[in-house]
Amino acid sequence: MHPPIDPARGRPGYVAGVCGVAALGGLLFGYDTAVINGAIGFLVEHFALTPAMKGWAASSALLGCVLGVSLAGTFSDRLGRRKTLLLAAVLFLVSAVGTAVPRSFTVFVVFRILGGIGVGIASMASPMYIAELSPARIRGRMVSVNQLAIVGGMLVIYFVNYAIARQGDAAWQVATSWRWMFGSEALPAMLFLACLSLVPESPRWLIEQGHDAAALRVLERVGGSGFAATEAAEIRATIGREGARFSELLGPRWRPVLVVGIALAVLQQVTGINVFLYFGAEIFKQIGANVDAALIQQVVVGAANLLFTVFAIVTVDRLGRKPLMVVGAAGMGACLVGMGIVAQSGALGVWVLGFILGYIACFAMSVGPVTWVILSEIFPTRLRGRALGVATLFLWSANFAVSQTFPMMDENSWLVARFKHAFPFYVYAGFCVVLVGLVAFFIPETKGRTLEEIERSLGSVDRSQQDRTVSAG
Repeated sequence: MHPPIDPARGRPGYVAGVCGVAALGGLLFGYDTAVINGAIGFLVEHFALTPAMKGWAASSALLGCVLGVSLAGTFSDRLGRRKTLLLAAVLFLVSAVGTAVPRSFTVFVVFRILGGIGVGIASMASPMYIAELSPARIRGRMVSVNQLAIVGGMLVIYFVNYAIARQGDAAWQVATSWRWMFGSEALPAMLFLACLSLVPESPRWLIEQGHDAAALRVLERVGGSGFAATEAAEIRATIGREGARFSELLGPRWRPVLVVGIALAVLQQVTGINVFLYFGAEIFKQIGANVDAALIQQVVVGAANLLFTVFAIVTVDRLGRKPLMVVGAAGMGACLVGMGIVAQSGALGVWVLGFILGYIACFAMSVGPVTWVILSEIFPTRLRGRALGVATLFLWSANFAVSQTFPMMDENSWLVARFKHAFPFYVYAGFCVVLVGLVAFFIPETKGRTLEEIERSLGSVDRSQQDRTVSAG
């Protein structure tokens, strides 16, 4: 039974505003990771980078993400969700300044890693905070807003990169433009810091820490006094049934859920999305576009990403998580195969752009936002921070592997001779098939259910179902 919303006292605008502040962490996530797209070509020339070093320039921030999520679960469970987001904001600001003024490639990488730590923290703390504050009937949409903020941040930096690159000639672009691209992140980072002072702590975390009165005040602002009392009682009951030991995640009750969560997180990345978000401008240059045209085409990709993320937000609580994921992953695989065939045949140009836009649309309406919705829902309350941290750790590790290896595959002379530039697309298409199978057979439908209802249903599955899920992982 869902806790009743009290229309006389509940404030839907309050929920939207607080979740919007938390989603600024997602905006900075997108901004920080995608800034490399416009800057990578200039960095390669400025620092004379090899293909492996080019991959390191893009993936070093992702190594920081791995470190960030390694710490974020513990921080969010011990310090609270809000303070963890504050730490992420500080790291974004430090990284923005440091990457704008490095004297060497090594110094640049150090500050990219610091920014990556902030991204890693925000990547799990923002959706978790939003999920724990939102009523069940709108939780899918609210968590998807975080994904909208991520792709919005990417679109913003694509415009910023384009505007900055137009301010000088080729020599200025190589020497200076990339510094302004990275430094521009300081502005949204300061805005995030300021806005976090206006939002409360997660009511679920407050109750876990024994701060019931504070939690009730937050819940009353979310849905009124009746909603607050019912929701608080359900949270207490759930916490009372759960131990807080991390080892429980590895036990027979929750290990199958953890394995499925990790598999979902990894597959979101190894289906290739960040190749187009980080290296898209370079891909467009390969097919004949100049710097201006390549950056404009990347803006088009970012706009498609944003548009179809809005579609996911509108439909995720109506159509459900599973239908969107299955259809989207299948569409991604088909577009990747199309890209590979076109690249291998040499018929590039508008065909490649069309398949990339189709792939981005399928990802944005499904695998991008819905993965985060599912991951924020399936873990038990008292272990959610650590469990989501583990899943996100694997997600960023997979992202690091893809970003590091793509330039090495794409520029490998043996692979280029036999496949031209198609080989990576075929690899990512294969993982799309695996993702369809995982979602179809091992991911539960969670739309319209409270976090406590989901927890009870997942925690009480019989042993045969658990064994089936473990074997699938």
